[in-house]
Amino acid sequence: MTVRKKARGNLFFAALLGVVAVSMVGAAYAAVPLYYLFCSVTGYGGTTQRATAGADRVLDRVITVRFDSNVAGGLPWKFKPEQASIRARVGETYFVTYRAENLSDHATTGAAVFNVAPDQSGAYFNKIACFCFTQQTLEPGESTEMGVQFFLDPALMDDSDMKPVTTVTLSYTFFPQEPDRPAKPVAAAGGAKPTEKL
Repeated sequence: MTVRKKARGNLFFAALLGVVAVSMVGAAYAAVPLYYLFCSVTGYGGTTQRATAGADRVLDRVITVRFDSNVAGGLPWKFKPEQASIRARVGETYFVTYRAENLSDHATTGAAVFNVAPDQSGAYFNKIACFCFTQQTLEPGESTEMGVQFFLDPALMDDSDMKPVTTVTLSYTFFPQEPDRPAKPVAAAGGAKPTEKL
């Protein structure tokens, strides 16, 4: 092998490694949005779906929907659903409310992360409106009511993984936030408008 051919081979190999390196960096940047897209489409990890209107049919199957609430350390709030659970007919639209109260002597801001369990139900839990993706600032002693409008997609009847499911839990956890900082894409923050779109 001549020196010129060896140099050309080395140059090709270096270029190939450069393309691989650039591809890996690009994949790393794309991984997070692609993961969120995957979760949104499939409901993986308890990610709920978005809807602009209710289902086109209501079925006889009934699933208990439980409402869970949590507050992370550092946020002096009381946060709970107005009702612990409902018996929901598949395809029927429901509106439920949560209440948050600032127990401190100063204004505080929170944002809520949500999920649905079991994980496979996320693909069929459709939110039409909720207090998601906005921050909620409460003055000392102030309380507010926050609403969620949702339905269980009739398509769940065709999923064998959903056949044994009798209870679905919608859970929110509020975390402290700095005012005027945008919430992260996975956060569902408390907002003053119960009918705010997802």
